[in-house]
Amino acid sequence: MLRPPKRSFFLFGPRGTGKSTWVTTALPGAIRLDLLASDTFIELQAAPHLLERRIGPDHTGWVIIDEVQKVPHLLDEVHRLIEARKLRFALTGSSARKLRRGGVNLLAGRAATLRLHPLTAKELGDDFDLAWSLENGHLPLVQVDRDRTAARTYLKSYVHTYLREEVQQEGLTRNLGAFARFLEAASFSQGSPLNIAAVARDCSVERKVVEDYFQILEDLMLAHRIPVFTRRAKRAAIAHPKFYYFDVGVYRALRPRGPLDAPEEIDGPALETLFLQEAIACNDALDLGYRIHYWRTRTGQEVDFVLYGERGLKAFEIKRNSRLRSGDLDAIEMFLGDYPMAEAYVVYGGDRAYREGKVEITPVSDCLRNLNRLL
Repeated sequence: MLRPPKRSFFLFGPRGTGKSTWVTTALPGAIRLDLLASDTFIELQAAPHLLERRIGPDHTGWVIIDEVQKVPHLLDEVHRLIEARKLRFALTGSSARKLRRGGVNLLAGRAATLRLHPLTAKELGDDFDLAWSLENGHLPLVQVDRDRTAARTYLKSYVHTYLREEVQQEGLTRNLGAFARFLEAASFSQGSPLNIAAVARDCSVERKVVEDYFQILEDLMLAHRIPVFTRRAKRAAIAHPKFYYFDVGVYRALRPRGPLDAPEEIDGPALETLFLQEAIACNDALDLGYRIHYWRTRTGQEVDFVLYGERGLKAFEIKRNSRLRSGDLDAIEMFLGDYPMAEAYVVYGGDRAYREGKVEITPVSDCLRNLNRLL
């Protein structure tokens, strides 16, 4: 869904979302430098000015630098080459943390910022399979062979080698065991108002440390905290944001499942996660400008997602059941009572689209395939 701009740009996104593949395909003929390659990293970390030698004197096209956050001060040289030689750079990264916190040159507005997310139902087209997506997510490698064992192996590897080891290698935490416990404990908060004190107790880590861990996940684009929608609120609302890992497959890989877990405890948040990651990807790719919230009163009435921006106010309630039951529309109808200008949707596990008053009822697969039209 993304299209490369005509000027230099940053492309941020979690590892495994296909940033390198996308820029290489979108920018044929570009020179590519990968900072995950040890020789390139060591050379340019020690002497950023050697970037121009790597590019060569005659090149006039695009230059791709992968994982640019590993050598933040390389951006000074990038800035100079944009000015002096009018070169265009595609700068990919899986974390803006070092760039944002290191006080480094962010090219003074000379580069656009794009974000790449897991694949969407629209991108998968006829290959989109709801059951597979809910179980394994939308990272590109789990969609290639559709082999369940291979997908689970990959997701476990993703969790172990990236969410744990890479975080440690980046120097974001020294206590890998505590961080591993935190990742699992946080998975129990998926789709729920976040109680940091409870997560800290579950993983036996101090509250302040857990707050830092949540910030790390957001900085690495591995999780989202969704705030409560309170604009011109007519009722008392709760204050805690809801938490989601960025991909449903990663969430399932982290969330332990035992005989005491009811299916809805995992499957409900999984469906919400799939909708959220699709909405975020669509919002960013089409530059729709929505801010994503949820709505919950102190009496417990909740609408899962509220999108607010110049294009309007949209409310989405997500239901995994194939049939709606009495009371399933209560929360969204209450929301419409407070915000009658909103467009309201209930996305459910059935196969029939219909309307109840002002509420559009739509099957999950249809909604995800056509989300760009709904937004």
